[in-house]
Amino acid sequence: MKHPQIKLITLLCGLLLASMPAFAASADEAAQLKTTLTPFGGERAGNKAGTIPSWDGGYTKTIPGFVNGGHRPDPFASEKPLYTITAKNMEQYSDKLTDGVKAMLKKYPETYRLEVYPTHRTAAAPQWVYDNTYKNATNAKLNGLDLVGAYGGIPFPIPKNGAEAMWNHLLRWRGTDWHDDFRGIQVTADGKQVVTVDGRADFQMPYYFKDGAANGFKGDYWLVRILNAGPPIRAGEAITGRENVNPEKTQAWVYLTGQRRVRKLPVACCDTPTPATAGIMSFDESDVFTGRLDRFDWKLVGKKEMYIPYNGNKMMQPKTSELIGTHHLNPDYIRWELHRVWVVEASLAAGKRHQTPKSRYYLDEDTWVAVLADRWDANGQLWKTIFANPVVMPDLPATVPAQQFGFYDLLSGAWYANGILNDKAEQYKIMPRYPDTVFTPDAMAGEGQR
Repeated sequence: MKHPQIKLITLLCGLLLASMPAFAASADEAAQLKTTLTPFGGERAGNKAGTIPSWDGGYTKTIPGFVNGGHRPDPFASEKPLYTITAKNMEQYSDKLTDGVKAMLKKYPETYRLEVYPTHRTAAAPQWVYDNTYKNATNAKLNGLDLVGAYGGIPFPIPKNGAEAMWNHLLRWRGTDWHDDFRGIQVTADGKQVVTVDGRADFQMPYYFKDGAANGFKGDYWLVRILNAGPPIRAGEAITGRENVNPEKTQAWVYLTGQRRVRKLPVACCDTPTPATAGIMSFDESDVFTGRLDRFDWKLVGKKEMYIPYNGNKMMQPKTSELIGTHHLNPDYIRWELHRVWVVEASLAAGKRHQTPKSRYYLDEDTWVAVLADRWDANGQLWKTIFANPVVMPDLPATVPAQQFGFYDLLSGAWYANGILNDKAEQYKIMPRYPDTVFTPDAMAGEGQR
């Protein structure tokens, strides 16, 4: 009779621990953010091999010729790849490649490759963001999966679990107000290109308002409005979303041209297809991961060195026709670097449902951007590998994806790329603060054109 009792006590203890609030970092731990750690919690020192340099404050120099909102130049355009990883030599680098990248190398051995460049730790942010991150280190907590006590910076620069690490990604620094024009392109297994969205997007992060404070923050941390100009069948559609730190308060609305009405989406999360990509990707695949955490149990596996897309201004230089290949993005324009990343695994929580019950995310230690992810289907097959393309933006300053993300379907062979800015006049334009009324269903209804 002792063994069942022990099991019951163990289960109850586990449930009790799960319901208790997580504790913030100690003052001694937080002090490391000013010594051995970067202000965002990365390791200041480089690696022993010298292949990852030390962090020296990031890239904040003005790129010659750049005008806000215009074409973003590549500050490392003169550099050449150090080496190339292909299907033939991938075993040599296997421990630093994600499962999804290795699967792509095997699936397309003649065309898919990684051009590996020198590593530059370009991540930077304003000093006030660093100051807020330092405060968050000792103030921010999780009550279950709900975030409290954080504002204006990375909430958990010294993470203790997977959920904290994912909150760092959700609340990563990427500016406060910006605009871009973009396309989303689906490519079928036989290489046919289908433009799914041709839109104008406005974004805002009230969480990072410089003149705000934690006690005045209302919880809406990421606001988005997308007005669709094409393809013709979708022209005039629109979507507005408001992500809240309390997932029950997250809201999204769509403007339906056929009805000339705004409708609130009943479910704007998780594996529900998002209208922002014409339903090609789910809500929680936007920006590699977006949305609520309660569908999964999150495990912080640890930190390791990995090859990831980074400092990807090179991807923004060619014409779209040169960038989009038959089975994947043109490797000539994708810059890979060796960086340290946090590895976080997501397993479907008890009593929850999701079409991808297992996922693995790779978060850059310097920016907390989820740069790569792999997702497995209900049969245990590696289904999708998701990617983002961090870009150097010294005008913010930051190194973040300019809404450039997508996925490769390893089972069907189809793939999708969002945030294609290459043929657009504006690329991630930093804006003055939008009025809050911009990100409302009423504003979207007023702009309906058909």
